[in-house]
Amino acid sequence: MTDTSNPHYPRLFEPLNITGGRLKNRIVHASMTTKYGRGQAASPRFIDYHRNRALGGAAMLITEPFNTLPWQRVDYKPSPLTAAGFDSLCRLAEAVESLDCRILGQIQDSGRGRHEQGRHPNAFGPSALPDDLSWTVPHVLSTERIWQIIDVMVEACERIKATGMSGVEISAGHGHLFHQFLSSWSNHREDEFGGSLENRVRLVKTLAERIRGRCGKDFIIGMKLPGDDGVPGSIDAAEAGRITAALADAEVVSFFAFAQGSHAPSLHMHIPDMTGPRAPYGALTLELKKSAGSVPVMALGLITDPAEAEGLLVSGLDLVGLGRPLVTDAAWPRKSEAGLAADIRYCVSCNTCWATIVQDLSPLGCDNNPRVGLPDEVEPLPKVAADRRRRILVVGSGPAGLEAAATAASRGHSVTVLSAGAEVGGKLRLRVDLPGGENLSSVYDYQLQVMQRAGVKIEFGLKATIEDIQSYEPDAVVLAAGATMSWPAELPIELRDDGAILDLRELIVGLADFTGQEEGTAVIIDRDQTWGTYAAAERLRQIFSRVLIVTPRERLAEEEALVTRQIINQRLSLADVSWRTHTRVLGDSPLDEGVLNIANVFSGVTETIDDLALLTYATPRVPNDNLVSELSDAGIECHVVGDAYAPRTLLAATRQGFEAGMLL
Repeated sequence: MTDTSNPHYPRLFEPLNITGGRLKNRIVHASMTTKYGRGQAASPRFIDYHRNRALGGAAMLITEPFNTLPWQRVDYKPSPLTAAGFDSLCRLAEAVESLDCRILGQIQDSGRGRHEQGRHPNAFGPSALPDDLSWTVPHVLSTERIWQIIDVMVEACERIKATGMSGVEISAGHGHLFHQFLSSWSNHREDEFGGSLENRVRLVKTLAERIRGRCGKDFIIGMKLPGDDGVPGSIDAAEAGRITAALADAEVVSFFAFAQGSHAPSLHMHIPDMTGPRAPYGALTLELKKSAGSVPVMALGLITDPAEAEGLLVSGLDLVGLGRPLVTDAAWPRKSEAGLAADIRYCVSCNTCWATIVQDLSPLGCDNNPRVGLPDEVEPLPKVAADRRRRILVVGSGPAGLEAAATAASRGHSVTVLSAGAEVGGKLRLRVDLPGGENLSSVYDYQLQVMQRAGVKIEFGLKATIEDIQSYEPDAVVLAAGATMSWPAELPIELRDDGAILDLRELIVGLADFTGQEEGTAVIIDRDQTWGTYAAAERLRQIFSRVLIVTPRERLAEEEALVTRQIINQRLSLADVSWRTHTRVLGDSPLDEGVLNIANVFSGVTETIDDLALLTYATPRVPNDNLVSELSDAGIECHVVGDAYAPRTLLAATRQGFEAGMLL
């Protein structure tokens, strides 16, 4: 018999029959909110996003939550209950299912759970108990209302099936409504939906059974459950096992997935980032599989590489759920199947995608993929060729400049990059070398790979002048020269002029190879509020006996998303880094005596640091755009991108670089 297994990852590309359908491989796009919908319908971009991931080789896609209850009217969430929503989901089903890819709609309600700022006045839940994160106290659902919710959701699932979609996933994790019913911490009811384990699972169990009864055996019903929600007294691994066993009916449930964390200080657990270990929940999921009977179980959480996915399947799990990695590269499965793992545009697990949809309230975006949701996204390069071949000079080799160079070259231009340093990556390389930043190298590694294939030339060690630029006779210049931290206004200007105090970036470069130990306190003036500053604080704590962060803001990491802020605070606390908020440095401190005075910005009450060993600063950056006027005077077309345009995030830098490359 001929061996038809994949020679690279045989388990990953082995078909699987589950209750309700057949999957061509074991790769599932885990639910990710895109905010691409419009008017409670699947917009063209929503459909393009999912079609590209089907083209990219995934076996099953799980959408973001649909509006499946009458009071759910979120504009960007498609609704099978409206005529426009239903028709759009028919188009979605056709676009995906025709590619031998199953697509499932997720159903849930957040209940009292809330991760936006402020409390939710219209929340409802099992009991009048506060959400562990927002402290929202919900209106208590009556028993009759719970049965109505079940009836309406079952009707919505019947309409989802009628669109041609293959099934649904019941999201009973993440601290949402169904999770709240499952947990004795949040469910203090005394009716048939509270108290005993049998009663607490009744809502989810009855919903699944009635969906199966209404939609039939050829309908996939996935169930996402809590694994360890990180809330003391709630659902730990042992309780999750008991809940799983109570729901493990293979005739009803097609697969289990397990989410970690809740709407609590443990929220970050559900989307583990690059500072932690790979596939951190593999062992827990394997343990929970023992309670799942014959129901297939999906691995979930920080799985970015096909070898990691293969290993989890070999260990005994049945499916691999990829959310963020398939946002970054829609063709992740196709490349893995062909043995081209080196060509994958890897997720760096930075959680910017989470930030875009929760904090920025904008559509889904990715630091390492500026093309998310575009019609041709699954292709490795844009297919829009330039009208004519031009000579393009890119000044600067940070992510914005590299993205512009890669994009322009892929469209047919002759591109040269001038790098002031000896390697590409710009200031991002500094973050890569700091604690927890290693994955970020994937951004410029991929850009460099694309550039090399497209024939981009790179000149290293050249801090370009106008004369240097003119010598290349370019048709257009992309200026991506970065930015420089501004001098803190509270410090005397003469300290800047004599070089006595370095900014945090300069300092970290100087300490790159330092392995010694220093007594005294290192103080960071924090007017930056981004992750790099706090990673640098961790690095300094490895050297100095004490590190103190001083910021006039009311908290640390205000520029970061909530899940990232939680991890930053956790890591700083574990590293024994101290901080003072609402505090400023007093510029008349006798620094030469090793003394620094700081003061509360409101009360003026002072504190003295009498063992100062180091003072450094992270401040708003000033663009390095001095070449713009000279290029204009010379009549050279110039496109300014990245920090040279205005200091920005990595997400904005790669996006602006891509847009510049498309304009050339």
